[in-house]
Amino acid sequence: MADDLHEEAAALADELRPALHRLHRQLRRNSGDPSRNSSPLQNLLLAAISEQPGVGVGELARIEKLRGPTISGHIKAMVAAGLVARKPPDAADRRRVGLLVTAKGRASLEAARRRKRDWLASRLADLSPAARQSLRRAIAALNDIGQ
Repeated sequence: MADDLHEEAAALADELRPALHRLHRQLRRNSGDPSRNSSPLQNLLLAAISEQPGVGVGELARIEKLRGPTISGHIKAMVAAGLVARKPPDAADRRRVGLLVTAKGRASLEAARRRKRDWLASRLADLSPAARQSLRRAIAALNDIGQ
C-alpha cells in the first residue's frame, strides 16, 4: 500500500513539476518592466530586501543562492536607479552595509506584483468556472507543500 501511494505521488509530481515550472517562468517574464529596464532578477532582489530590511549584500547572495559579484552588480544598478539605498554601516561591523528598499523601489515592486497578478488573472479568466474552482481547492495543498 505504501509503495502504491509513493508511486501515485511520484506520478503526480512528474505531472505537476513541469506545469509549475512553466507557470513560474511566465510569472517571472511578466514581472520585469521594459520601460524602466528592471529585470525579473532585480524584482526578486527587491522583494528579498523588502522582506528583510537591512540585509547585507553577502547575506542576500546566500539567501538567493547567487554569486556575490552577480548580486553586487545588480545592487549597484538598483542603487543608481534609486530603487535601493545603502543604510549607514553597522557600528559593530563597519564593513557591513545593509540594504533598504526606497519608496521608488516599493512602487516598482508593487507594479511588478500588479503585472504578474494581472497576467495570471487574465489567464484564470479564460478557464471554465469548474477549472477555477479546482484551482481554488488546490491552493491549500500547494501552500502546505511549499512550507
